[in-house]
Amino acid sequence: MSGDADISVPAGLLADPARARVLLALADGRALPATRLAAEAGVAASTASEHLAKLRAAGMLAVEAHGRHRYYRIADARVIRAVEALAEIAPSTPVRSLRQGTRAHALRRSRLCYDHLAGQLGVALMGALITTGAIEGGDGTYHPDTASADRLSAPGHDVDYRLTGHGQHMLTEFGIDLDALYARRRPLIRYCLDWTEQRHHLAGTLGAALTARLFELGWLRHARVNRAVRLTETGRAGLAATFGLSLDGTGAAADPPVRRGA
Repeated sequence: MSGDADISVPAGLLADPARARVLLALADGRALPATRLAAEAGVAASTASEHLAKLRAAGMLAVEAHGRHRYYRIADARVIRAVEALAEIAPSTPVRSLRQGTRAHALRRSRLCYDHLAGQLGVALMGALITTGAIEGGDGTYHPDTASADRLSAPGHDVDYRLTGHGQHMLTEFGIDLDALYARRRPLIRYCLDWTEQRHHLAGTLGAALTARLFELGWLRHARVNRAVRLTETGRAGLAATFGLSLDGTGAAADPPVRRGA
Protein backbone atom coordinates (compact mmCIF):
# COMPACT_ATOMS: atom_id res chain seq x y z
CA MET A 1 0.00 0.00 0.00
CA SER A 2 1.11 3.55 -0.70
CA GLY A 3 0.46 6.50 1.56
CA ASP A 4 -0.10 10.13 0.66
CA ALA A 5 2.21 11.77 -1.83
CA ASP A 6 5.27 13.20 -0.11
CA ILE A 7 5.35 16.59 -1.81
CA SER A 8 8.16 17.70 0.50
CA VAL A 9 10.65 15.76 -1.66
CA PRO A 10 10.16 17.65 -4.95
CA ALA A 11 9.39 20.85 -3.02
CA GLY A 12 12.73 20.61 -1.27
CA LEU A 13 14.54 20.22 -4.57
CA LEU A 14 12.73 23.14 -6.17
CA ALA A 15 13.31 25.31 -3.11
CA ASP A 16 16.92 25.82 -4.14
CA PRO A 17 17.17 28.80 -6.55
CA ALA A 18 20.06 27.26 -8.51
CA ARG A 19 18.17 24.01 -9.13
CA ALA A 20 15.06 25.96 -10.11
CA ARG A 21 17.10 27.92 -12.66
CA VAL A 22 18.52 24.67 -14.06
CA LEU A 23 15.01 23.33 -14.64
CA LEU A 24 13.83 26.55 -16.24
CA ALA A 25 16.87 26.54 -18.53
CA LEU A 26 15.82 23.10 -19.78
CA ALA A 27 12.11 23.89 -20.04
CA ASP A 28 12.16 24.28 -23.83
CA GLY A 29 12.89 20.57 -24.27
CA ARG A 30 16.52 20.93 -25.31
CA ALA A 31 19.45 19.04 -23.76
CA LEU A 32 22.29 21.15 -22.37
CA PRO A 33 25.74 20.32 -20.97
CA ALA A 34 26.63 20.79 -17.32
CA THR A 35 28.89 23.76 -18.08
CA ARG A 36 26.03 25.66 -19.70
CA LEU A 37 23.68 24.79 -16.84
CA ALA A 38 26.25 25.95 -14.28
CA ALA A 39 26.34 29.33 -16.04
CA GLU A 40 22.55 29.51 -16.10
CA ALA A 41 22.35 28.69 -12.41
CA GLY A 42 25.13 31.10 -11.52
CA VAL A 43 27.15 28.50 -9.60
CA ALA A 44 30.53 26.79 -9.92
CA ALA A 45 30.82 23.66 -12.06
CA SER A 46 31.36 21.46 -8.99
CA THR A 47 28.24 22.85 -7.31
CA ALA A 48 26.23 22.39 -10.50
CA SER A 49 27.29 18.73 -10.64
CA GLU A 50 25.88 18.20 -7.14
CA HIS A 51 22.60 19.84 -8.10
CA LEU A 52 22.34 17.81 -11.30
CA ALA A 53 22.99 14.58 -9.43
CA LYS A 54 20.17 15.35 -6.98
CA LEU A 55 17.74 16.20 -9.78
CA ARG A 56 18.64 12.99 -11.61
CA ALA A 57 18.21 10.90 -8.48
CA ALA A 58 14.73 12.37 -8.04
CA GLY A 59 13.79 11.46 -11.62
CA MET A 60 13.49 15.08 -12.73
CA LEU A 61 16.38 15.00 -15.17
CA ALA A 62 17.64 12.49 -17.70
CA VAL A 63 21.17 12.43 -19.10
CA GLU A 64 22.42 11.34 -22.49
CA ALA A 65 25.96 10.94 -23.81
CA HIS A 66 27.19 12.49 -27.04
CA GLY A 67 30.81 11.56 -27.54
CA ARG A 68 32.75 12.70 -24.49
CA HIS A 69 30.03 15.04 -23.34
CA ARG A 70 26.94 14.47 -21.22
CA TYR A 71 23.79 16.43 -21.88
CA TYR A 72 20.91 16.89 -19.45
CA ARG A 73 17.24 17.27 -20.30
CA ILE A 74 13.90 17.27 -18.45
CA ALA A 75 12.83 13.69 -17.83
CA ASP A 76 9.11 14.42 -17.71
CA ALA A 77 7.02 17.41 -18.85
CA ARG A 78 5.22 17.29 -15.49
CA VAL A 79 8.36 18.72 -13.91
CA ILE A 80 7.99 21.92 -15.93
CA ARG A 81 4.29 22.13 -15.17
CA ALA A 82 5.14 21.98 -11.47
CA VAL A 83 7.72 24.75 -11.81
CA GLU A 84 5.35 27.01 -13.73
CA ALA A 85 2.51 26.31 -11.28
CA LEU A 86 4.78 27.51 -8.49
CA ALA A 87 5.52 30.63 -10.52
CA GLU A 88 1.83 31.52 -10.21
CA ILE A 89 2.07 31.92 -6.44
CA ALA A 90 5.70 33.00 -6.17
CA PRO A 91 6.62 36.63 -5.46
CA SER A 92 8.25 38.50 -8.31
CA THR A 93 12.01 38.80 -8.27
CA PRO A 94 13.07 42.45 -7.93
CA VAL A 95 14.48 43.72 -11.22
CA ARG A 96 17.85 45.24 -10.38
CA SER A 97 19.24 45.54 -13.90
CA LEU A 98 18.19 46.20 -17.46
CA ARG A 99 19.27 42.65 -18.33
CA GLN A 100 16.83 41.16 -15.81
CA GLY A 101 13.97 43.27 -17.11
CA THR A 102 14.77 42.38 -20.70
CA ARG A 103 14.85 38.67 -19.85
CA ALA A 104 11.45 38.75 -18.14
CA HIS A 105 9.94 40.72 -21.02
CA ALA A 106 11.36 38.30 -23.60
CA LEU A 107 9.90 35.29 -21.81
CA ARG A 108 6.47 36.86 -21.58
CA ARG A 109 6.52 37.96 -25.23
CA SER A 110 7.30 34.55 -26.77
CA ARG A 111 8.79 31.40 -25.31
CA LEU A 112 8.67 27.64 -25.60
CA CYS A 113 6.52 25.60 -23.25
CA TYR A 114 8.41 22.32 -23.60
CA ASP A 115 7.99 21.76 -27.37
CA HIS A 116 5.28 24.27 -28.31
CA LEU A 117 4.86 28.03 -28.49
CA ALA A 118 3.70 30.02 -25.45
CA GLY A 119 3.59 33.56 -24.16
CA GLN A 120 1.87 36.44 -25.92
CA LEU A 121 2.80 35.09 -29.33
CA GLY A 122 1.56 31.57 -28.56
CA VAL A 123 -1.73 32.88 -27.22
CA ALA A 124 -2.14 35.18 -30.24
CA LEU A 125 -1.52 32.31 -32.67
CA MET A 126 -4.06 30.12 -30.88
CA GLY A 127 -6.54 32.98 -31.08
CA ALA A 128 -5.93 33.36 -34.81
CA LEU A 129 -6.55 29.66 -35.41
CA ILE A 130 -9.85 29.93 -33.54
CA THR A 131 -10.97 33.18 -35.15
CA THR A 132 -10.24 32.03 -38.69
CA GLY A 133 -12.15 28.80 -38.11
CA ALA A 134 -9.17 26.42 -38.23
CA ILE A 135 -9.92 25.22 -34.70
CA GLU A 136 -13.31 25.13 -33.03
CA GLY A 137 -14.70 24.21 -29.63
CA GLY A 138 -13.66 27.16 -27.47
CA ASP A 139 -12.72 30.83 -27.50
CA GLY A 140 -9.17 30.58 -26.16
CA THR A 141 -10.11 32.22 -22.87
CA TYR A 142 -9.71 30.84 -19.36
CA HIS A 143 -12.99 31.23 -17.45
CA PRO A 144 -12.15 30.61 -13.77
CA ASP A 145 -15.79 31.00 -12.71
CA THR A 146 -16.89 28.04 -14.82
CA ALA A 147 -13.70 25.96 -15.04
CA SER A 148 -14.08 22.54 -13.47
CA ALA A 149 -10.77 20.84 -14.22
CA ASP A 150 -8.59 23.59 -15.70
CA ARG A 151 -5.83 25.08 -13.59
CA LEU A 152 -3.34 27.77 -14.46
CA SER A 153 0.12 26.65 -15.60
CA ALA A 154 -1.14 23.19 -16.59
CA PRO A 155 -2.61 21.32 -19.54
CA GLY A 156 -6.30 22.12 -19.98
CA HIS A 157 -9.17 19.64 -19.94
CA ASP A 158 -12.41 21.66 -19.88
CA VAL A 159 -12.47 22.62 -23.57
CA ASP A 160 -12.66 20.13 -26.43
CA TYR A 161 -10.84 21.83 -29.29
CA ARG A 162 -11.15 20.22 -32.71
CA LEU A 163 -9.46 20.76 -36.06
CA THR A 164 -11.96 21.75 -38.77
CA GLY A 165 -11.89 20.85 -42.44
CA HIS A 166 -10.74 24.39 -43.15
CA GLY A 167 -7.99 23.95 -40.57
CA GLN A 168 -6.84 20.67 -42.10
CA HIS A 169 -6.52 22.34 -45.50
CA MET A 170 -4.77 25.42 -44.09
CA LEU A 171 -2.21 23.45 -42.06
CA THR A 172 -1.54 20.93 -44.84
CA GLU A 173 -0.85 23.82 -47.20
CA PHE A 174 1.47 25.23 -44.52
CA GLY A 175 3.53 22.04 -44.61
CA ILE A 176 2.17 20.10 -41.61
CA ASP A 177 1.93 16.33 -42.19
CA LEU A 178 -1.38 15.69 -40.44
CA ASP A 179 -1.45 11.98 -41.32
CA ALA A 180 1.81 11.50 -39.42
CA LEU A 181 0.41 13.41 -36.44
CA TYR A 182 -2.81 11.36 -36.37
CA ALA A 183 -0.69 8.18 -36.28
CA ARG A 184 0.98 9.18 -33.02
CA ARG A 185 -0.30 8.17 -29.62
CA ARG A 186 -0.09 11.72 -28.28
CA PRO A 187 -3.32 13.71 -28.79
CA LEU A 188 -3.42 15.93 -31.87
CA ILE A 189 -4.80 18.98 -30.08
CA ARG A 190 -4.27 19.86 -26.46
CA TYR A 191 -4.02 23.25 -24.86
CA CYS A 192 -2.22 24.74 -21.89
CA LEU A 193 -3.29 27.61 -19.68
CA ASP A 194 -0.51 30.10 -20.30
CA TRP A 195 0.94 31.11 -16.96
CA THR A 196 1.75 34.71 -17.97
CA GLU A 197 -1.24 35.46 -20.20
CA GLN A 198 -3.85 33.27 -18.47
CA ARG A 199 -5.28 32.29 -21.83
CA HIS A 200 -4.97 29.13 -23.93
CA HIS A 201 -2.00 28.29 -26.13
CA LEU A 202 -1.85 25.31 -28.47
CA ALA A 203 -0.14 22.10 -27.33
CA GLY A 204 -0.38 18.44 -28.41
CA THR A 205 1.27 17.06 -31.54
CA LEU A 206 -0.22 19.88 -33.61
CA GLY A 207 1.22 22.56 -31.34
CA ALA A 208 4.65 20.90 -31.47
CA ALA A 209 4.55 20.40 -35.25
CA LEU A 210 3.40 23.95 -35.89
CA THR A 211 6.20 25.34 -33.72
CA ALA A 212 8.76 23.12 -35.45
CA ARG A 213 7.54 24.36 -38.83
CA LEU A 214 7.92 27.99 -37.74
CA PHE A 215 11.55 27.30 -36.85
CA GLU A 216 12.09 25.39 -40.09
CA LEU A 217 10.88 28.35 -42.12
CA GLY A 218 13.05 30.76 -40.16
CA TRP A 219 9.99 32.56 -38.82
CA LEU A 220 11.12 31.82 -35.26
CA ARG A 221 14.63 31.78 -33.86
CA HIS A 222 15.97 30.93 -30.43
CA ALA A 223 16.79 34.03 -28.40
CA ARG A 224 19.72 34.37 -26.04
CA VAL A 225 17.36 33.97 -23.10
CA ASN A 226 16.62 30.28 -22.53
CA ARG A 227 13.11 29.32 -23.60
CA ALA A 228 12.57 32.73 -25.18
CA VAL A 229 12.14 32.77 -28.95
CA ARG A 230 12.28 35.64 -31.40
CA LEU A 231 9.82 36.29 -34.20
CA THR A 232 11.68 37.37 -37.34
CA GLU A 233 10.42 39.99 -39.76
CA THR A 234 9.81 37.20 -42.27
CA GLY A 235 7.80 35.40 -39.61
CA ARG A 236 5.78 38.48 -38.80
CA ALA A 237 4.81 38.87 -42.45
CA GLY A 238 4.23 35.13 -42.84
CA LEU A 239 1.92 34.87 -39.84
CA ALA A 240 -0.12 37.76 -41.19
CA ALA A 241 -0.39 36.25 -44.66
CA THR A 242 -0.99 32.64 -43.56
CA PHE A 243 -3.06 32.97 -40.40
CA GLY A 244 -4.33 36.55 -40.59
CA LEU A 245 -2.37 37.34 -37.44
CA SER A 246 -1.49 41.03 -37.10
CA LEU A 247 1.02 41.62 -34.31
CA ASP A 248 2.04 44.73 -32.43
CA GLY A 249 5.51 45.26 -31.04
CA THR A 250 4.92 42.97 -28.05
CA GLY A 251 3.99 39.90 -30.04
CA ALA A 252 0.35 40.20 -28.98
CA ALA A 253 -2.46 40.42 -31.49
CA ALA A 254 -2.88 44.02 -32.55
CA ASP A 255 -6.16 43.62 -34.44
CA PRO A 256 -8.14 40.38 -34.26
CA PRO A 257 -8.31 38.58 -37.60
CA VAL A 258 -11.68 38.47 -39.31
CA ARG A 259 -13.66 35.38 -38.37
CA ARG A 260 -14.14 33.01 -41.28
CA GLY A 261 -17.62 33.50 -42.71
CA ALA A 262 -18.18 36.82 -40.91
